[in-house]
Amino acid sequence: MIAQAHGATLAGIDALPVVVEVDLQGGKADFILVGLPDKAVQESQDRVRSAITNSELDFPFTRLVVNLAPGDIKKEGPALDLPIAIAILAGSGQLAPESLASTVLIGELGLDGMVRPVDGAVNVALMAHSHKFERMIVPIQNAAEAAVAPGIKVYGVRSLLEAVEILNGSLAIEPFSHLDEGPRVVRYEVDFADVKGQSHAIRALEIAAAGGHNVLMSGPPGSGKTMLARRLPTILPPLCVEEAIEVTRIYSASGQKGGREGLIWERPFRSPHHTTSYAAVVGGGKFPKPGEVSLAHLGVLFMDEMPEFDRGVLEALRQPLEDGVVSIARVAAAMDFPAESILIGAMNPCPCGYKGYPEAKCIGAAGCDRYVGKISGPLMDRLDLHITVPRLKPTELTARPNGESSESIRERVVRARNIQTTRFNGPKINAKMSPREIQDLVQLDDECKEFMKSVATRLNLSARVYDRLQKVARTIADLAGSELVLKSHISEAVQYRGHES
Repeated sequence: MIAQAHGATLAGIDALPVVVEVDLQGGKADFILVGLPDKAVQESQDRVRSAITNSELDFPFTRLVVNLAPGDIKKEGPALDLPIAIAILAGSGQLAPESLASTVLIGELGLDGMVRPVDGAVNVALMAHSHKFERMIVPIQNAAEAAVAPGIKVYGVRSLLEAVEILNGSLAIEPFSHLDEGPRVVRYEVDFADVKGQSHAIRALEIAAAGGHNVLMSGPPGSGKTMLARRLPTILPPLCVEEAIEVTRIYSASGQKGGREGLIWERPFRSPHHTTSYAAVVGGGKFPKPGEVSLAHLGVLFMDEMPEFDRGVLEALRQPLEDGVVSIARVAAAMDFPAESILIGAMNPCPCGYKGYPEAKCIGAAGCDRYVGKISGPLMDRLDLHITVPRLKPTELTARPNGESSESIRERVVRARNIQTTRFNGPKINAKMSPREIQDLVQLDDECKEFMKSVATRLNLSARVYDRLQKVARTIADLAGSELVLKSHISEAVQYRGHES
């Protein structure tokens, strides 16, 4: 008898449907698993056999062929344990096959028959919704995450036996309900109110948050660059439900939810070390997985000691900074991963960190230009705001923090983002304006045009930097509540390209 159950496998951050076909052929006991299973899936044979036996169910000791269709897609991970076990039970007459027709199952089985959580539950739930499935049976720890998909009844189980009882109708439980509370304001442990001084840098980060602009901070060691960067998520708008699902998809598929159930509501903050490999930052591997650039999606990617990163890693950032997506092509697969984040780069002015600062003598003068030159011109062009973060004066160090709170700054950022949403008729930010949109939405009077012309001549601006300067000016105008971009807004934007002069 042939029986079928429905499962799923992950390909990057997308879930693909898998049909588990079981054929009990009779003859000498054997367990044959086909359909491009990886090592973890191959080992499911022993887990499934022990789980069925230890759940006081009957394992059919006969020739057993399990096919994972489609056969040309690599199946990864232990999430297919549960559908394999259920298909075997249906094939041996312990379950009604018709109960599996519109049900997707995922879960890893322990030898005792308990069901363990797996990665990518929300991804599988969204796939199930798009393929018109009606029901999902998942590990209880994954139920809150999977229940975000509309129109799918999600049942969380602790054991194989519970899954069997739900399918047989002998266990009547309510499907897991997801409480859609909408956007949540996350309480962070850090706040801009704790920052001493650095008002110029804080203003630049407010502009970056309001328009989605990338930032390069330069300053001597101990000036507070890392401290400032870590506070940027605290002034970003709360994630909406759709954005929270996007972030959760990436973290769930990558196995980096850290035991958290349900959706992730915090804006991501990723800070890879400068020794991190190309594949870990950009994404990749034999079967491509998201890297730090994608894990920072809709949040902040902070690259401390930016010139110390491998040149190939830095140059690979150019595509995601421009397009908001990372394209990974391998022999086995080609995938696109979302990568729409704010990049914050931090660097010292030279290898020793003290070039141009009287408090300490620079000892690396010969290598200063070479150090700064590690960040190429095309990449530097894509960093909209260039700011200097000086060391605090002794009077500032000894004073009590009296800065503005993150909540207060965030209110202005949200207002500016709302203006942009209205202007673009959807969730779009100024940093993503196209050249045509710049022409239409950054209307300059004659005085501003002359000023922009003189700035372009004096700073020898490239076409890309010229456009980005207008985007920053548009954001500054939005923060000021001005419909027009004025000369004062352009002047402030020019301050953040001061290194070009």
